[in-house]
Amino acid sequence: MKKSLITRRIFIQNSAIAAAGIALAGCPAASTTSTGTGNKLPRWKGFNLLDLFSPNPPKSPGGGNRTTEDDLKWMADWGFDFVRLPMAYPRYLSFDRTRDITKEEVYNFDEKVLEEVDNLIIMAHKYNLHVSLNLHRGPGYCINAGFHEPYNLWKDREAQDAFNAHWTMWAERYKSISPEKLSFDLLNEPAYIEDMNDQYAQKGPVPGDIYRKVAEGASKAIWAVNKNRLIVADGNQGGNSVIPELEDLGLAQSCRGYYPGLVSHFQASWVWKDPSQAPVPVWPGIIDGKYYGRESLEEFYKPWIELKERGIGVHCGECGCYNKTPHNVFLAWFGDVIDILTNAGIGYALWNFRGDFGILDSRRTDIEYTDWYGHKLDSKLLELLKKY
Repeated sequence: MKKSLITRRIFIQNSAIAAAGIALAGCPAASTTSTGTGNKLPRWKGFNLLDLFSPNPPKSPGGGNRTTEDDLKWMADWGFDFVRLPMAYPRYLSFDRTRDITKEEVYNFDEKVLEEVDNLIIMAHKYNLHVSLNLHRGPGYCINAGFHEPYNLWKDREAQDAFNAHWTMWAERYKSISPEKLSFDLLNEPAYIEDMNDQYAQKGPVPGDIYRKVAEGASKAIWAVNKNRLIVADGNQGGNSVIPELEDLGLAQSCRGYYPGLVSHFQASWVWKDPSQAPVPVWPGIIDGKYYGRESLEEFYKPWIELKERGIGVHCGECGCYNKTPHNVFLAWFGDVIDILTNAGIGYALWNFRGDFGILDSRRTDIEYTDWYGHKLDSKLLELLKKY
């Protein structure tokens, strides 16, 4: 494996590791956004950026959901301080994309694409945004189909070795960046899936001992390079359940703000085989024969709040609502989600900034947008986020 080194401009910009105290391995003790609620993590607020979300490169130069400097400036101007970068590992590899990837090609890092990540991190730090680097698709696993995996992360040692190698590469590349500026989110939304290439395959919880083995292996690889790197593990069962098996490893944990999916993913094609059959959401009220309201959310987040109170840092790495949900229902539900998280001192990252879940260019048909430098701004959603 060819190991990619940090670029000189990043080294110059980030050569001094922050001297802030460390409460746990990798967990900052304090931050300007801390709420005094006992959370080991700052109450970061921000967005997911989809520059490398797809496993395939954009079809045209400059295409894809590319983050601009204006995007980051607007985030900072509006009071946000966090961006999460969910990446599909094939996106930053070089291989023949006319066929399925081989196990050997999983190590073929493409320096040109890695430099795109460098540049995005530099831009985000220019506006004092913390960057969370995440493998949305790691070798052998993704919550979504859409790419043929050569193995299964939960079952195959080769996949786990490759997973560790990727995180070693990122750790070495950014080893001089302060943990206050950069954290690593190991793997998006772990779930146990037998057939990684079936979009509608049944998804269950990863057995705790297996999740621990994978998370511990990657964490050790990262901390061997920089012992202070902040590492986050997404909740089990697609990010929804706390992982007690990891509590002694010094990792923070990341929950989700999508419950109930009947509200957040109404008519989403990757969830519903027949979107027309999705029950129309209300909030609060009865959906598909069951009542949902703020009490439901408080019960859902109770284990996460208790985890935080046991000294584990907690952040909500993804939250938001697909554009088919009626806007008034979305805002009523999401206001309760954000209020509960904020009262617990837990920050959040909206999925996404520009796009179907975002505050810009969401393509909703039931609202009046505000023109924002040629983009369509969901002003009501922005004002709700700014309240917290």
